[in-house]
Amino acid sequence: MWQDKLKEIIYILENSNVNEIELTFWGRKFRVAKNPPSSSNNESSQPIQIIKSDPEIQNKQFNDAKKSEMKVRSEKLENILSPMPGTFYSSPTPDEPPFISVGDTVKKGQILCIIEAMKIMNQIESDFDGEITDIKVDNGKPVEYNQVLFKIDPS
Repeated sequence: MWQDKLKEIIYILENSNVNEIELTFWGRKFRVAKNPPSSSNNESSQPIQIIKSDPEIQNKQFNDAKKSEMKVRSEKLENILSPMPGTFYSSPTPDEPPFISVGDTVKKGQILCIIEAMKIMNQIESDFDGEITDIKVDNGKPVEYNQVLFKIDPS
């Protein structure tokens, strides 16, 4: 299968002004190069070199397993969305610690942040029990309606 892709790349290289392409796919690194154009206009006489290097340190099976593990985990994650436009605050005051951090376990109804809209401070609560895996907004930044604020792994 990767040979077909390599043939496509060679074809593209032959029919373009590009002299060299280097890429990595399926755990292998390839560099395809052609000689710079000579004084003759016969492009078919230009030899093409294919240089195949050793596979990368991590083998393909390890990478595939890691990708499938990440895909399964990301399918389980729930997004907590902003119910309104406004300004995101991660703590009640600038001097206090944030309500939550990545890795914290939260309960349904627990306060996650504050969104200030029209000079009103609105507390945003969790819709799920679970672990916070990602905080998508920085403190003091504006947010839009339905913007992802947090990713949570429900338990």
